[in-house]
Amino acid sequence: DIQARSAVLSWNLPVSSQNGESHSHSPAAFTFEVAISNSGKNGKFKSVYVSSIKESISELVSFTTESCEPDCPAAPKLINRTKNSLSLQWKSSNDNGSKITNFLLEWDEGKNGPFKECYYGHLKQYKLTKLSPSTKYSLRLAAKNDIGMSGFSETVTYYTAGIVPPAPSPPVLIEAGVTWLSVKWSPPNGVSSDDSLTYSLDMEEEGSGYGFQPQYNGDELSCTLRNLRRSTSYKFRLFAYNSEGKSSPSEVVEHSTNPDKPGAPSKPVVKGKIHSHSVKVAWDPPKDNGGADISKYFLEISEASVGSKWDTIYSGSQREHVCDHLKPGTSYRMRVYCVSKGGESQASDVTTVTTSAVPPGPCLAPCLAGRAKPKEITLQWVSVGGKNPAHEVFLLRYLIKPCTLRINLIQLLAVNVAGVGLFGEAGVVTTPAAVPAPVAVLHLLEEDQMETSLPLSTCLAIQWEEPCCHGAEITGYNIEYGEKQLVTVGKNTSHVLENLLPDTLYRIRIQAVNSLGVGPFSHSIKAKTKPLPPDPPHLECVVFSYQSLKLKWGEGPSRALITNPTQFNLQMEDRFGRFVTVYNGPCHTYKVQRLSESTTYYFKIQAYNDAGEGEFSEVYAFTTTKSPPASLKAPKANQLEENTYEITWEPLQPMKGDSIVYILQLAAGREFDQVYKGPETSFRLTSLQTNCEYRIRVCAGRQSQDSAGSQELYGPYSPSTVFSSQKQELVPPSADLTTELAETKKTLREERFIAIVLLCGFAVVAILFAVVIQYFVIK
Repeated sequence: DIQARSAVLSWNLPVSSQNGESHSHSPAAFTFEVAISNSGKNGKFKSVYVSSIKESISELVSFTTESCEPDCPAAPKLINRTKNSLSLQWKSSNDNGSKITNFLLEWDEGKNGPFKECYYGHLKQYKLTKLSPSTKYSLRLAAKNDIGMSGFSETVTYYTAGIVPPAPSPPVLIEAGVTWLSVKWSPPNGVSSDDSLTYSLDMEEEGSGYGFQPQYNGDELSCTLRNLRRSTSYKFRLFAYNSEGKSSPSEVVEHSTNPDKPGAPSKPVVKGKIHSHSVKVAWDPPKDNGGADISKYFLEISEASVGSKWDTIYSGSQREHVCDHLKPGTSYRMRVYCVSKGGESQASDVTTVTTSAVPPGPCLAPCLAGRAKPKEITLQWVSVGGKNPAHEVFLLRYLIKPCTLRINLIQLLAVNVAGVGLFGEAGVVTTPAAVPAPVAVLHLLEEDQMETSLPLSTCLAIQWEEPCCHGAEITGYNIEYGEKQLVTVGKNTSHVLENLLPDTLYRIRIQAVNSLGVGPFSHSIKAKTKPLPPDPPHLECVVFSYQSLKLKWGEGPSRALITNPTQFNLQMEDRFGRFVTVYNGPCHTYKVQRLSESTTYYFKIQAYNDAGEGEFSEVYAFTTTKSPPASLKAPKANQLEENTYEITWEPLQPMKGDSIVYILQLAAGREFDQVYKGPETSFRLTSLQTNCEYRIRVCAGRQSQDSAGSQELYGPYSPSTVFSSQKQELVPPSADLTTELAETKKTLREERFIAIVLLCGFAVVAILFAVVIQYFVIK
């Protein structure tokens, strides 16, 4: 049975022969495999049924299926779109044995409703026109052949191109803070709720000069901008975005941040005179007004007593106020705070003001209350009037020096800021004498304050002022220093402590003595003896030269990089046998220059610091070296014959009796080789190569005899002389050449004679002109 998409196959069981007889087997004894091949495609066989193991292959059988409707085509693809059109394209599906003749394209007309035919034909592309912008369209495709129509493809959805959204409304302020602003906005009019929009919020700060800067980008309809400046106006504009682009900006709108609380005003100060019942105070505005003008100030006052409450006595825009109805002689505390649009400030610092007191009443004569003591008396008197009109009794204890006290050097009167009362009656009170008062001023004498020079490493000079004797003459002083060592001195107010340890810190104090005993010790001072003068350092010469000696002493830097308390005095013996200073400073090295060669010089050194000058060291002797010979000029090369040159150089005179030798070096390449050493000033080079460049140089040496034997000291080499050995060609002299040379010499002699004659004539004429001018013009 053969149909369009199926075929029923059957087969017979195989027949085998055994012993020449044919018979059929049981079906259970065989397994089968069926394979088919599509001749319309690649022709390969493909198994469609397998029972088990195959044993043999049957003969090939061919059959043809019936034609049917095409397979479902693939969904159409979008190849282009505009605001009003969609261009679609598709491919053919399997025709199933009957050629596809037409395609059916259906759409929902952008209404999300039932599908309707929009194209029917044999083409494989179609353009939908007259569509709406930004609209969704659903489409599906079917194929048709002579057998029938295929099923529809999967439904696909495509959108036409849209338009940018219209300009949105400007953002609206929700709430403002000191450093933040919260704004919101609405979608643009005429935009569908299904449209996906994003928004961009730009902001410009007033006076910044930067223009609009983006602050938010997203799909929310509100945002909060932070870290803004207080009391500042900001401009805003809004953009809307969709898939097609950006809208025009909204209208520019301004919103401002709120001002902050103002700072505290300045501390109130008194302006003018303080009266007994009133005082005028003023204050300055706060340094930071919070970004808004101050609208009102509040002045508060309170009595200085504990527990008093604050009362507001003024509120207004002025910055001064007269506080009246005050009590005389009373202390008041005052403070001020201010208010602006930003809120209320903190209170200023508190100012304390005391009103003037009224004059006190007169005092009656004071009288002694009790017995007088050496350092104190107790007086009693009565004051009438004053702050309270009633009589008052005062007891006053005077701490005084022991002496005779007349109550009239202390006559009593009541005094306050308002005025004074009258003196009372005078009397005499005698207090007993006592030990001296402590020494108030004790100090160490510096070196420039001493009359005589002292060894400051073992001595300390102190000075003090005489204290009050308390009625009995001071007879001496006790000085305590070191480990409670005590020394007694007379009535002098200075003393030198001797036999002290060098570089030691001492604690010193002093007490006065009179006939009644010793007074209390003064305050202690600390003084330190200076260290002993330093010992001289060891002196050595580290670099010898024929005209300089570099000396070094002690341990330290060659240059004084930091302040060095120890200084050095280096002296050298001159030609008269006297030692003179050649260096004085903190360095540990010195180079003595402009010396003579091979000469012995004598040196000694001394160290000193704040403690004084140390002893000079022993005398050191150092000898300069001999000087090497000077550099010679470049030697000269004169060719004598082929490959033979005579080399000559300038001679040098013997140096202080030392003979001079010379070294001549020759180089044909980079390295020099010695070719001569001796006292002569010329040398003949032979057997040189023809057409070869040579270099020669020479140096002088100084030969001397000393205890170590013969020594040679060489100076620097001269500049090199370059010459080339060339083949010499002999040319016989010509008679014509000899004659020409003789004539040339004659001509030169004649020209020289003529020049001399002209010069002499010019000189004679010049002298004559000078004589004429002298005689006729000047005289």
